[in-house]
Amino acid sequence: MGQGKNRIWEIDFLRGIAIILMSLFHLLYDLSEFYNFDIDYTAGIVDFIGATSALMFITLTGISSSLSSNNLRRGLKILFFAYLITLISYFFVPNTYINFGILHLIGFSIVLYSLFKRFRTLVLIFLGLLIIILGNVIDNITSSTNLFTPFGLTSATYASLDYYPLLPYFGVFLLGMALKNIFYLKKQSLFNFSLPSNNPISLLGQHSLLIYLIHQPIILAVLFFMHKVGLL
Repeated sequence: MGQGKNRIWEIDFLRGIAIILMSLFHLLYDLSEFYNFDIDYTAGIVDFIGATSALMFITLTGISSSLSSNNLRRGLKILFFAYLITLISYFFVPNTYINFGILHLIGFSIVLYSLFKRFRTLVLIFLGLLIIILGNVIDNITSSTNLFTPFGLTSATYASLDYYPLLPYFGVFLLGMALKNIFYLKKQSLFNFSLPSNNPISLLGQHSLLIYLIHQPIILAVLFFMHKVGLL
Protein backbone atom coordinates (compact mmCIF):
# COMPACT_ATOMS: atom_id res chain seq x y z
CA MET A 1 0.00 0.00 0.00
CA GLY A 2 2.78 2.38 -0.86
CA GLN A 3 5.24 3.51 -3.41
CA GLY A 4 8.21 1.20 -2.96
CA LYS A 5 11.38 3.21 -2.50
CA ASN A 6 9.40 6.43 -2.84
CA ARG A 7 7.07 5.78 0.08
CA ILE A 8 5.88 8.89 1.88
CA TRP A 9 6.96 8.20 5.43
CA GLU A 10 4.21 10.06 7.27
CA ILE A 11 1.50 8.05 5.50
CA ASP A 12 3.05 4.79 6.70
CA PHE A 13 3.48 6.32 10.16
CA LEU A 14 -0.14 7.45 10.40
CA ARG A 15 -1.33 4.09 9.12
CA GLY A 16 0.78 2.46 11.83
CA ILE A 17 -0.93 4.61 14.45
CA ALA A 18 -4.29 3.54 13.01
CA ILE A 19 -3.21 -0.10 13.38
CA ILE A 20 -2.31 0.48 17.04
CA LEU A 21 -5.65 2.18 17.74
CA MET A 22 -7.53 -0.61 15.96
CA SER A 23 -5.70 -3.31 17.92
CA LEU A 24 -6.40 -1.49 21.19
CA PHE A 25 -10.08 -1.19 20.33
CA HIS A 26 -10.35 -4.88 19.49
CA LEU A 27 -8.52 -5.82 22.69
CA LEU A 28 -11.04 -3.84 24.74
CA TYR A 29 -13.90 -5.29 22.68
CA ASP A 30 -12.69 -8.85 23.29
CA LEU A 31 -12.26 -8.24 27.03
CA SER A 32 -15.83 -6.94 27.20
CA GLU A 33 -17.47 -9.59 25.00
CA PHE A 34 -15.60 -12.73 26.06
CA TYR A 35 -14.28 -12.04 29.57
CA ASN A 36 -17.03 -9.87 31.06
CA PHE A 37 -14.92 -6.77 31.63
CA ASP A 38 -17.05 -3.71 32.34
CA ILE A 39 -16.09 -1.87 29.15
CA ASP A 40 -18.61 0.02 27.02
CA TYR A 41 -17.12 -0.06 23.53
CA THR A 42 -20.17 1.59 21.94
CA ALA A 43 -19.64 5.01 23.53
CA GLY A 44 -17.05 7.27 25.10
CA ILE A 45 -13.32 7.00 24.62
CA VAL A 46 -13.36 3.37 23.47
CA ASP A 47 -15.85 4.09 20.69
CA PHE A 48 -13.79 7.16 19.78
CA ILE A 49 -10.65 5.03 19.45
CA GLY A 50 -12.40 2.60 17.11
CA ALA A 51 -13.98 5.33 14.99
CA THR A 52 -10.73 7.30 14.74
CA SER A 53 -8.85 4.20 13.60
CA ALA A 54 -11.41 3.45 10.87
CA LEU A 55 -11.57 7.03 9.58
CA MET A 56 -7.77 7.19 9.47
CA PHE A 57 -7.60 3.97 7.44
CA ILE A 58 -10.22 5.13 4.94
CA THR A 59 -8.73 8.61 4.51
CA LEU A 60 -5.19 7.29 4.12
CA THR A 61 -6.43 4.76 1.56
CA GLY A 62 -7.87 7.62 -0.47
CA ILE A 63 -4.54 9.43 -0.32
CA SER A 64 -2.38 6.40 -1.09
CA SER A 65 -4.61 5.17 -3.94
CA SER A 66 -3.83 8.43 -5.72
CA LEU A 67 -0.14 7.63 -5.32
CA SER A 68 -0.33 4.02 -6.53
CA SER A 69 -0.30 2.59 -10.04
CA ASN A 70 -1.73 -0.88 -9.32
CA ASN A 71 -5.07 -0.06 -7.71
CA LEU A 72 -7.19 -2.67 -9.49
CA ARG A 73 -4.94 -5.54 -8.43
CA ARG A 74 -4.62 -4.13 -4.92
CA GLY A 75 -8.37 -3.63 -4.59
CA LEU A 76 -9.17 -7.15 -5.79
CA LYS A 77 -6.61 -8.62 -3.40
CA ILE A 78 -8.22 -6.82 -0.47
CA LEU A 79 -11.69 -7.93 -1.61
CA PHE A 80 -10.50 -11.54 -1.72
CA PHE A 81 -9.53 -11.38 1.95
CA ALA A 82 -12.67 -9.40 2.78
CA TYR A 83 -14.94 -12.13 1.45
CA LEU A 84 -12.78 -14.78 3.07
CA ILE A 85 -13.55 -13.03 6.36
CA THR A 86 -17.23 -13.02 5.36
CA LEU A 87 -17.12 -16.79 4.87
CA ILE A 88 -15.27 -17.49 8.12
CA SER A 89 -17.45 -15.16 10.18
CA TYR A 90 -20.62 -16.69 8.71
CA PHE A 91 -19.42 -20.10 9.84
CA PHE A 92 -18.65 -19.00 13.42
CA VAL A 93 -21.21 -16.23 14.04
CA PRO A 94 -23.99 -16.56 11.44
CA ASN A 95 -26.27 -14.04 13.17
CA THR A 96 -23.72 -11.22 13.11
CA TYR A 97 -21.36 -12.23 10.31
CA ILE A 98 -19.41 -9.57 8.42
CA ASN A 99 -20.97 -9.03 5.00
CA PHE A 100 -19.64 -5.51 4.37
CA GLY A 101 -16.92 -4.54 6.81
CA ILE A 102 -14.09 -2.07 6.50
CA LEU A 103 -12.05 -4.36 4.22
CA HIS A 104 -14.99 -4.64 1.81
CA LEU A 105 -15.33 -0.85 1.83
CA ILE A 106 -11.62 -0.28 1.23
CA GLY A 107 -11.43 -2.92 -1.51
CA PHE A 108 -14.40 -1.54 -3.44
CA SER A 109 -13.21 2.03 -2.94
CA ILE A 110 -9.82 1.21 -4.45
CA VAL A 111 -11.45 -0.59 -7.39
CA LEU A 112 -13.74 2.42 -7.97
CA TYR A 113 -10.82 4.85 -7.72
CA SER A 114 -10.18 4.93 -11.49
CA LEU A 115 -13.69 6.31 -12.09
CA PHE A 116 -12.92 9.37 -9.97
CA LYS A 117 -9.18 9.94 -10.41
CA ARG A 118 -9.56 12.66 -13.07
CA PHE A 119 -12.08 14.68 -11.09
CA ARG A 120 -11.01 18.11 -9.90
CA THR A 121 -10.28 18.58 -6.22
CA LEU A 122 -13.38 20.69 -5.56
CA VAL A 123 -15.55 18.08 -7.27
CA LEU A 124 -14.06 15.34 -5.08
CA ILE A 125 -14.73 17.42 -1.97
CA PHE A 126 -18.31 18.13 -3.08
CA LEU A 127 -19.02 14.48 -3.91
CA GLY A 128 -17.35 13.29 -0.71
CA LEU A 129 -19.43 15.59 1.48
CA LEU A 130 -22.60 14.76 -0.48
CA ILE A 131 -22.07 11.01 -0.01
CA ILE A 132 -21.41 11.51 3.71
CA ILE A 133 -24.62 13.53 4.07
CA LEU A 134 -26.63 10.99 2.06
CA GLY A 135 -25.21 8.18 4.15
CA ASN A 136 -26.33 9.85 7.36
CA VAL A 137 -29.81 10.41 5.90
CA ILE A 138 -30.06 6.78 4.77
CA ASP A 139 -28.93 5.63 8.21
CA ASN A 140 -32.30 6.81 9.54
CA ILE A 141 -34.24 4.77 6.97
CA THR A 142 -35.26 1.19 7.73
CA SER A 143 -35.40 -1.22 4.81
CA SER A 144 -37.51 -4.36 4.49
CA THR A 145 -34.49 -6.26 3.15
CA ASN A 146 -30.76 -6.51 3.74
CA LEU A 147 -29.92 -6.73 0.03
CA PHE A 148 -28.72 -3.13 0.03
CA THR A 149 -26.45 -3.22 3.07
CA PRO A 150 -23.39 -2.17 0.99
CA PHE A 151 -25.17 1.16 0.46
CA GLY A 152 -26.20 1.73 4.06
CA LEU A 153 -29.79 0.45 3.85
CA THR A 154 -30.51 -2.21 6.47
CA SER A 155 -33.52 -3.86 8.04
CA ALA A 156 -34.50 -3.38 11.67
CA THR A 157 -33.02 -6.77 12.56
CA TYR A 158 -29.65 -6.32 10.81
CA ALA A 159 -26.58 -6.89 12.96
CA SER A 160 -22.92 -7.28 12.03
CA LEU A 161 -19.61 -7.42 13.85
CA ASP A 162 -18.14 -4.93 11.38
CA TYR A 163 -20.14 -2.64 9.11
CA TYR A 164 -18.82 0.19 6.92
CA PRO A 165 -21.19 0.82 3.98
CA LEU A 166 -20.25 2.83 0.89
CA LEU A 167 -22.69 5.47 2.07
CA PRO A 168 -21.31 7.43 3.92
CA TYR A 169 -17.77 6.03 4.05
CA PHE A 170 -16.89 6.16 0.35
CA GLY A 171 -17.25 9.90 0.84
CA VAL A 172 -14.37 9.79 3.32
CA PHE A 173 -12.29 7.96 0.70
CA LEU A 174 -13.04 10.70 -1.84
CA LEU A 175 -11.98 13.34 0.67
CA GLY A 176 -8.73 11.41 1.04
CA MET A 177 -8.26 11.64 -2.73
CA ALA A 178 -8.84 15.39 -2.48
CA LEU A 179 -6.26 15.67 0.30
CA LYS A 180 -3.71 14.01 -1.97
CA ASN A 181 -4.36 16.65 -4.63
CA ILE A 182 -3.96 19.40 -2.06
CA PHE A 183 -0.93 18.17 -0.13
CA TYR A 184 0.80 15.49 -2.22
CA LEU A 185 0.56 16.68 -5.81
CA LYS A 186 4.34 16.28 -6.12
CA LYS A 187 4.18 12.86 -4.42
CA GLN A 188 6.67 14.01 -1.80
CA SER A 189 6.65 14.18 1.98
CA LEU A 190 5.32 17.35 3.55
CA PHE A 191 8.31 17.44 5.88
CA ASN A 192 11.98 18.23 5.32
CA PHE A 193 12.96 15.37 7.60
CA SER A 194 12.06 11.70 7.74
CA LEU A 195 12.01 8.86 10.21
CA PRO A 196 13.93 5.65 9.52
CA SER A 197 11.74 3.45 7.33
CA ASN A 198 12.23 0.55 9.74
CA ASN A 199 10.87 2.34 12.80
CA PRO A 200 8.27 0.11 14.51
CA ILE A 201 5.22 2.29 13.85
CA SER A 202 5.98 2.76 10.15
CA LEU A 203 6.64 -0.97 9.78
CA LEU A 204 3.15 -1.62 11.12
CA GLY A 205 1.79 0.79 8.52
CA GLN A 206 3.73 -0.85 5.70
CA HIS A 207 2.20 -4.24 6.52
CA SER A 208 -1.27 -3.06 7.54
CA LEU A 209 -3.25 -5.68 5.59
CA LEU A 210 -1.31 -8.59 7.06
CA ILE A 211 -1.61 -7.19 10.57
CA TYR A 212 -5.32 -6.56 10.09
CA LEU A 213 -5.81 -10.21 9.14
CA ILE A 214 -3.82 -11.71 12.01
CA HIS A 215 -4.21 -9.31 14.93
CA GLN A 216 -7.57 -10.59 16.20
CA PRO A 217 -6.59 -14.29 16.25
CA ILE A 218 -3.40 -13.32 18.09
CA ILE A 219 -5.25 -11.17 20.64
CA LEU A 220 -7.84 -13.90 21.23
CA ALA A 221 -5.15 -16.57 21.62
CA VAL A 222 -3.19 -14.48 24.13
CA LEU A 223 -6.32 -13.68 26.15
CA PHE A 224 -7.34 -17.35 26.12
CA PHE A 225 -3.92 -18.37 27.42
CA MET A 226 -3.98 -15.68 30.12
CA HIS A 227 -7.43 -16.84 31.17
CA LYS A 228 -6.33 -20.48 31.35
CA VAL A 229 -3.35 -19.66 33.59
CA GLY A 230 -5.46 -17.45 35.84
CA LEU A 231 -4.23 -14.05 34.74
CA LEU A 232 -7.71 -13.03 33.58
